[in-house]
Amino acid sequence: MFYFGVDYYPEQWPEECWEVDARLMQEANINLVRLAEFAWSMMEPVEGKFDFEWLDHVVAILASNDIKVVLGTPTASPPAWLMAKDKSLFRVDENGRRLTYGNRREYCPNNPLYHKHSKEIVSQMAQHYQGHPTVIGWQIDNEFGDRCYCDTCRRAFQAWLLERYGYIEALNERWGTTFWSHTYSNWTEIPVPLKTGGPPNPGLALDFYRFASDSYVSYQELQLETIRETCPNHFVTHNLMGFQYPYLNYFDLSCDLDFVSWDVYCRTQWNIETEMDPSWFALGHDTMRGMKASNFWVMEQQSGAAGWDLIGVSPQPGELRKWAYQSIAHGADAIIFFRWRTARFGTEQYWHGILDHHGRPGRRYKEIQQMGDEIRRVGQFIHGSKINSQIAFLLSYDSRFSFEIQGNNPGFEYSTHFHSLYRAFYNKHISIDIVSPTSDLSSYKIVIAPALHIVSEEITKNLENYVREGGVLVITPRSGVKDLFNAVVDIPLPGLLADICGIEIKEYISLPKHSENEIKINWGEFPEATLKVGVWCDVLKTKGAKVLANYLQDFFSSEPAISLNKYGYGKAIYVGTMGQSRLNEMIARLLLEETGIEPYLRIPKGIEVSERWLEDRRIMILLNHTEIDQKIIIDGNFVDLLHDSLPIEETLIIPPQDVVILQEE
Repeated sequence: MFYFGVDYYPEQWPEECWEVDARLMQEANINLVRLAEFAWSMMEPVEGKFDFEWLDHVVAILASNDIKVVLGTPTASPPAWLMAKDKSLFRVDENGRRLTYGNRREYCPNNPLYHKHSKEIVSQMAQHYQGHPTVIGWQIDNEFGDRCYCDTCRRAFQAWLLERYGYIEALNERWGTTFWSHTYSNWTEIPVPLKTGGPPNPGLALDFYRFASDSYVSYQELQLETIRETCPNHFVTHNLMGFQYPYLNYFDLSCDLDFVSWDVYCRTQWNIETEMDPSWFALGHDTMRGMKASNFWVMEQQSGAAGWDLIGVSPQPGELRKWAYQSIAHGADAIIFFRWRTARFGTEQYWHGILDHHGRPGRRYKEIQQMGDEIRRVGQFIHGSKINSQIAFLLSYDSRFSFEIQGNNPGFEYSTHFHSLYRAFYNKHISIDIVSPTSDLSSYKIVIAPALHIVSEEITKNLENYVREGGVLVITPRSGVKDLFNAVVDIPLPGLLADICGIEIKEYISLPKHSENEIKINWGEFPEATLKVGVWCDVLKTKGAKVLANYLQDFFSSEPAISLNKYGYGKAIYVGTMGQSRLNEMIARLLLEETGIEPYLRIPKGIEVSERWLEDRRIMILLNHTEIDQKIIIDGNFVDLLHDSLPIEETLIIPPQDVVILQEE
């Protein structure tokens, strides 16, 4: 079943609203509600005294309206009585400041007392709702992520390091602690990398970021085990935050979940002055689908203007529906809108839901109702269908953490660089997977490795095997620079990747802000084309590779900038500089032609098209991100699922902000 739902906070509304809300939900074809992830003080108002009567009543009302329930464990927002017990429960930020009560996720993820109370509330909930016919699954906590630098975490970090290295001498060697006389003789001497201490040893900082990520994985596991012991037939997920979130290794966090879910906000108070590029959210969806190589849920889909102290730009008519269908187009098997009613009090008074503060249906409700009716009719054709990609991007959290510690150049940012390359292929209307550098790559024709800064022997062998067997690999600047301990390698760059690329880097140049160079392309259909480049220039020395582009300026004028090396049955392309979008678009175009990958459709700019497969039946989802009608030429026999399965003629007109779902006959 395709679930179409809302996030609901009945504890914030009078009991007489609950029946009305459930009726309106049913009329909007809503069949799932997430409950309770911020209701700890309602379920345990006093330590050890649990009250589920009010929640039972809500669940019963929803059940009577044919609505299922996902329960959130409430640990993201603890009750005041718990946090008043001990100040060590509060997280310490990177500046050494201990948080105080008043927001959410103030807790230290390694605090034993917090673990004890977390396990108790989760256990009580699980025991109470085990076997309940309306409850189908669980969301653990809410949007994990903030690092803690407290004494509890410092001691846990030291224990983590002991397990990782075994001997203090091994740690000293790997981190290079002779630098600045930072050699450690005892594990208890090792600090956490507070900002007040200045730039930390890069090895220490990277390991701390790994440890901080592992801390949330362990805390999640504590709750997972509690739920699964009691409710083995319920699914368990956690709501992640897409590609943009840099603080956790989501591959690790997702490993033990039944499936990934994430929270999608296309326009908030934090980007109030700009319209976000739809490719950013496509990248977020593809990243979440890549965590477990399977479809995902959207646990929070934007349903109105979003903001805390400021009010974000209101979604235009049709945008809520279009954003939700974009989620589906990239692999969502459930859409849950945040939130049902807009809160009258608290921090999120201006984070608008489907209903405004007065609770009366309006424009947004009608738009969601329209989509609910559509999903009721076509969900069976979408749910469980798969996305088959021939292109993969490698997302390395070790590299991302390393760049967070040492940015290399003021104009470089890992996620921006990654996205700029992704967007070039997205614009070609090709499905893309986001995978780990150690994933099985054998099914892909093209693999892109943006700034693969930290490279291990395992990663190197994986990439060598991929190319040797016929794959096409693209590697970009600052790849192969560091080992697993965040130390620069002592061999010519790109380090362990040099053989597969058939090059060495003679010299690298970090360009000043606003400085540019030019390259001349000698590749494919673009002989003699010149392009502006900036930020970074790797000067290449070929060792068997063919030169595809040369620099045109500065002391390294005429030196190689881009190369192609044949390796086994495949090819490795090293792009030694960072161009504007035109260079990335050119690379995408040439690679698609070289590998024979065909876009789904040849369509105008501003249209997004995605493809899902239900067994051998193709489903195409087209989204118009523009403000004008768009004409599409359709090649093949399709029916329009949203419009009574009418057959599609050769030409299709898509109105502004509209969606079309086609099924191949």
